[in-house]
Amino acid sequence: MTIQDIVKEATARMETTLEDARRRFSAIRTGRASVNLLDGIQVESYGTVMPLNQLANISAPEAALITVQPWDTSLLGAIERAIQSSDLGITPSNDGKIIRLPIPPLTEERRKQLARTVRDTAEEHRTGLRNIRRDANEEVKKLLKEKLISEDEHKVALEQIQKQTDAFTHKLNDLAKAKEEELMRV
Repeated sequence: MTIQDIVKEATARMETTLEDARRRFSAIRTGRASVNLLDGIQVESYGTVMPLNQLANISAPEAALITVQPWDTSLLGAIERAIQSSDLGITPSNDGKIIRLPIPPLTEERRKQLARTVRDTAEEHRTGLRNIRRDANEEVKKLLKEKLISEDEHKVALEQIQKQTDAFTHKLNDLAKAKEEELMRV
């Protein structure tokens, strides 16, 4: 394994970590209807557990409303139960064909709680980035121990890995800051 391979692998893992953070941030509701709110919901159907978006058409026709139209209306009850048991805090209403999810405006307390969740999620992902950096640094040190690279190459590789880590941490911080500002906007 070469230094370039180690850096490339670390970069790919950091990209995955950043993408996971982006996905987790999009699932945190901001008071506006977003179909991403329902991404993590699993529904018991046909004897198995499936993601909601594989069982229904989900749309946000208004700023404060999400509609869920199952392809099989016999699943309405199961979908409704899955939404109610989630931590979204939204009460679904069902008219026999479609489920409507009115998005209530966020209270100040709930906004602060969600902002705290964003900060916690960001910190969790920053730790993930640092762990990836540590793993890559250990791989480079192994190459040095096995005398496959020189001291200078070792130093340059560590600097390169640190630059990547800093860049991804900066992107993550920007994502978290943008999400917090979006949450605190009334």
